[in-house]
Amino acid sequence: MRTLALCFFVFCVLCGIFRTSVCCFRCFVDVMQSVRLCSGYISTEKNVQSMDDCFKILDRLFNFNPKVIEAGRVGLGYKDQLKDTMQETILPVMNELGGKTNPDTVYESKLQTAADNFIAAASKLPRATRCIPPCGFQTQDGHYDCEKCIYDSCNFPLDCPVEKITVDENDPTQMLCNVPFALPTDTKLIWSWTFAEQVQTRQVELFEEITAGEDNLYSISSTKTHHQGTYQCEIYSGKVSIVRNYYFLTVTPHVVAGHSELQEIFELSLLPGGRLRSGSPLPSQHLPSRVLIGICFTSLLVLLLLALGPTTLGSQMEKVATQRLRRLSGFFIDC
Repeated sequence: MRTLALCFFVFCVLCGIFRTSVCCFRCFVDVMQSVRLCSGYISTEKNVQSMDDCFKILDRLFNFNPKVIEAGRVGLGYKDQLKDTMQETILPVMNELGGKTNPDTVYESKLQTAADNFIAAASKLPRATRCIPPCGFQTQDGHYDCEKCIYDSCNFPLDCPVEKITVDENDPTQMLCNVPFALPTDTKLIWSWTFAEQVQTRQVELFEEITAGEDNLYSISSTKTHHQGTYQCEIYSGKVSIVRNYYFLTVTPHVVAGHSELQEIFELSLLPGGRLRSGSPLPSQHLPSRVLIGICFTSLLVLLLLALGPTTLGSQMEKVATQRLRRLSGFFIDC
């Protein structure tokens, strides 16, 4: 009969403990320590020994206390120090109150002081590294979560936004797959490159593998139009995917690029209203000079006279032609 009663008591105690939320107290204080701590609790209102009421105080002061939860958000590698802080805070109270009957007011005062001491001590431990948005499984920058008793990531999506790159045809292209947060150092890192031709997308099923290895740089020595599309770089830590970066590459054909450059030069040469700038060459400036035209005509007339000869034109006509030739040459020279 006594054994049955003891079993029933333990069952009730465990039910009372496990109904509480998981928090820093539950993460680092085991069941038997909790039972010992609350075994002497006396409810002043009911005038009876009540472990359930003691657990309610623990809920309020530790498990549901946002200051305790926030104080427990320490950085990676500080879980053991957080546990030591909780034990150093609770053990003195447990040794003082355990195995003895004390009224609820004493428990309230002692446990409130313990909670305050834990908040003060845990808040001095190094905080989690700042999570850097907008993407990536940032375990190294995560924090210890007292509500789950585990290290938690920054809760960002795995897929990053698409970065747009424009390059002229035949020019080289480079895509560097980096992230702004710390990558794991305890496992081998692999960069996997895939490609979805001619489309901008993040649908994983549309990509085909290009290469994979320890190189985070992907290069194209001479970019062609068939290189246009979305490139995906997925970083693995062992077999775990850390992040997926996307690059949409637009390739400008060579003819279009040349036409764009000419159009830009023409637009720069115009003043507002469509007038040419003073430095722009006028069409008349490209015509031959009058002196050059005169020399050409003079040479043609001389050749004509030599070809016809004096017997054909006669001496008088030759003199007239020579005079006219001299006048014409003088006119062009004067101009």
